[in-house]
Amino acid sequence: MSNMKTIVGFTFKNKVKTKSFIVTTIILILLVTAGINSFYVMSLFNKDEGGPAKAEVVAMVNDTEGVAPALQEYYKKQSDSQKLSIQVYDGSGDPTTDEAKLKQDLAAKKIAGYLVATEGKAGEFPKFIYKSSNIRVTGDSTTNSLETALGSVKTDFIVADSLTDAQKKQLSEPITMSLEQVAVSEGNAGTNQTEEQKTAANILVYVMLFLFFMTAYMTGNMIAAEVTAEKSSRIMEILITSVSPLSQMFGKVMGMFLVGLTQIAVFVAAVAVNVNLPHNIAVLKEAHIDMSQIDPMLLIYGLVFYILGYFLFAVLFAAVGSMVSRTEDLGQAIMPITLLSLASFYISMFSLATPNTMLVKVASFIPFTSPTSMILRLGLGEVAYWEVWLSIVLLLVAIFIFGWLSAKIYRTGVLMYGKRPSWKELRKAMKAYKI
Repeated sequence: MSNMKTIVGFTFKNKVKTKSFIVTTIILILLVTAGINSFYVMSLFNKDEGGPAKAEVVAMVNDTEGVAPALQEYYKKQSDSQKLSIQVYDGSGDPTTDEAKLKQDLAAKKIAGYLVATEGKAGEFPKFIYKSSNIRVTGDSTTNSLETALGSVKTDFIVADSLTDAQKKQLSEPITMSLEQVAVSEGNAGTNQTEEQKTAANILVYVMLFLFFMTAYMTGNMIAAEVTAEKSSRIMEILITSVSPLSQMFGKVMGMFLVGLTQIAVFVAAVAVNVNLPHNIAVLKEAHIDMSQIDPMLLIYGLVFYILGYFLFAVLFAAVGSMVSRTEDLGQAIMPITLLSLASFYISMFSLATPNTMLVKVASFIPFTSPTSMILRLGLGEVAYWEVWLSIVLLLVAIFIFGWLSAKIYRTGVLMYGKRPSWKELRKAMKAYKI
């Protein structure tokens, strides 16, 4: 046990001091910082340099029905973030000259665009064409605002004095509908979530899937690479005289586990610092992102499945690394485990919008894919508690079986040099050792 503690400590200290770990961690912090602050940076594009939000000017042309005054009155009642400045364009009467002058104003950024009323029957509400140098099909705040405002003005135009102001206001107000997921049966996790909780859970699940794949895959590769490097340099022959192969294997697995936890802790700290920056608090609130709505149980289950999933993949990486004598052959040897980890990651990532499909349900009970699939179902889907615990039990059984098998392979493989042994040769050598 003391030897294994020494291996754990040595592995952890050795890896956190490497340039690759430091560079990867710094890049991770920068990506987190850039991602969270991107909301604030994007909000700056809607503001004038060094000042408050600037109201965009929209020119009105051919206002035969007197729509402009009604629009101006509408925007006076709106909040500053929704205001547009409506100006009636007094042209010369020559359409060609008018169009050229408006284009000059667009180029000089004096106006955001101009609204042209098309000629129609007298007494009918006109149709409009909005012209601008920056038109987006979807998500354009100016066009959306104009459509809402014109809809309100059209209601007043049509109903005239037949409705009260309160009734007119109700007609112009958009329909609001909040979302809440409910449980269809008792004893289920991941249900009865409000819209805010669902948004927070969606972000958390995405982050946990990414962290699981990144840390488990990277640390697993480091375990295999370190074992192979020790074999190829013949250091392994010296190590096994003082430390048993089993202590080496589980010591490396535990040491790399602490390395992965350290990187996750750095990630969480970077998120916490950036989310609580004053300029980000307001922006995230406007985007309806409130990470305080996260269910603590989702974090606990996520940590449990991360730990179990890590140990399952780590022992396999260690076993495969022990069978390879040259680092050049390692990539090909670990390919099957790499494909398993990729399958686990992509099944969940491509099912974020459909967490209750049969594929995800089946994958949540297969030990190699259950860590990510069950996190997805817990955060965004509906899963019975007995399913969660069954998945945990299956993972524990798989860790015990593959841990025992990997220990036998490791004990045998570290002493075998030359070409990679066949399964028949490996099985024959394994029978000579008892775990």
